[in-house]
Amino acid sequence: MNSLQASSLRERQHPLIRKLANVIETTWQQTLELSPYEIPADLGYIENHLEGETLVIENHCYQTPQFRKLHLELAQVGNGLDILHCVMFPRAEYPLPMFGTDIVGAKGQISAAIVDLSPIQADDLRSVEDHRSLPATYHLGLSQLTDLDFSQPRDLPVWGDIFSQYCTFVRPTNPQEEEAFLQRVQEVLKIHCMIATQTSPVTSLHERSLILAGQKYYCRRQQENDKTRRVLEKSFGLDWTERYMSTMLFDCAA
Repeated sequence: MNSLQASSLRERQHPLIRKLANVIETTWQQTLELSPYEIPADLGYIENHLEGETLVIENHCYQTPQFRKLHLELAQVGNGLDILHCVMFPRAEYPLPMFGTDIVGAKGQISAAIVDLSPIQADDLRSVEDHRSLPATYHLGLSQLTDLDFSQPRDLPVWGDIFSQYCTFVRPTNPQEEEAFLQRVQEVLKIHCMIATQTSPVTSLHERSLILAGQKYYCRRQQENDKTRRVLEKSFGLDWTERYMSTMLFDCAA
């Protein structure tokens, strides 16, 4: 399957997921220099069963001069659960935050929608004051976005210290809020892509090591998401789940 084409799975998913998947790929194509990313042969399209229902996962990945991996995952369990997961992994020489967005839909309703640009700082450099700090260029762009008032904001998980002050985590309750979330993701993504293409790579090994340490911290915290792990373990088992989470969802460059 050509991952630049609309997938068959997204056409069966919640309309917000379908729209967001298209927005993400279109924005990438319009703002970045995409090239193919080699996905392990058995992880591009995955199908199994979970408690009598079919679990389908599609992974779409690209790379650019600034990003070693752009990952868009679409998943569906039977007719009751739809998932979109997206993370942009910067190359180790680019001091960029981690863009991430997720949507979870259950029985036709969106139960969770999140988007953020997570600061990259190693855990031993973090403090109460600075752990949510983004570069000044990002503050400038994000602070100018219109404030949104969602009726049902959600609390961040216990491992959510990776998220920034601009994180949007909500349960959209109507089509207007779904459209507002879609628009916010597009705005954040465009800001990120624009700044990324204008960012110069670092040259020192020390700076590169700090970037890598921050990315590893981000990946380690994300892998603490018990909900994702439990769903995968029920269908694929412990060993497969560990491999998938550490090599596909949240792999980290050496």
